[in-house]
Amino acid sequence: MTPALIVIAAAVATLGFVIGWRLLARRAALPCPTACLWLLENRMMERVAGAELLLDRAGVQPGMTVLDAGCGPGRLTIPLAARVGPAGQVLAVDLQTAMLERLSARLESQAIRNVRTQHAALGAGTLPASAFERAFLVTVLGEIPDRLGALREILSALKPGGVLSLTEVFPDPHYQSQQTVRRLAEAAGFRVVEVLGSWRAFTANLARPE
Repeated sequence: MTPALIVIAAAVATLGFVIGWRLLARRAALPCPTACLWLLENRMMERVAGAELLLDRAGVQPGMTVLDAGCGPGRLTIPLAARVGPAGQVLAVDLQTAMLERLSARLESQAIRNVRTQHAALGAGTLPASAFERAFLVTVLGEIPDRLGALREILSALKPGGVLSLTEVFPDPHYQSQQTVRRLAEAAGFRVVEVLGSWRAFTANLARPE
């Protein structure tokens, strides 16, 4: 096989994998496995959707209570804990026990005490009602079979006027377009406040109506 054919075959295989993964994600939860953490924690991700940038976009302030939905190993959770400070609180929720174990180890090693972890699927109805000023959903929405149900649960978990900061980054296999995010958010009851960035990496700030 020639080099050109090898490149074409690899591209077709990759496209097939992405399409298949997206279709399966509509039927079952397919979160990013721990073996693929490098997809979440790398220079490119830090450049286009770094933790401090996302916290600034959401307007996170000291003393806030914040939900990190689909927290993974804590790429956002630990900077959130530092930003809200000892007067604030972070609830880190993930479906995967292995992710929460990694996060807990990091929290313990850094003596972080203002983070609580919870093993749960988004949309299962386990989040406390009207508890958070801010919530984050970063490259997670497409991994959830019932996207609308998850957004409705997060809406109920926010205080009136609270904001869900939702970020999508291409070429995440679960990437959701700005149009899809807007449609789902409005169907769930959110008000779209602003969309920051470009189609390749954007943040939509979605508010629970007062």
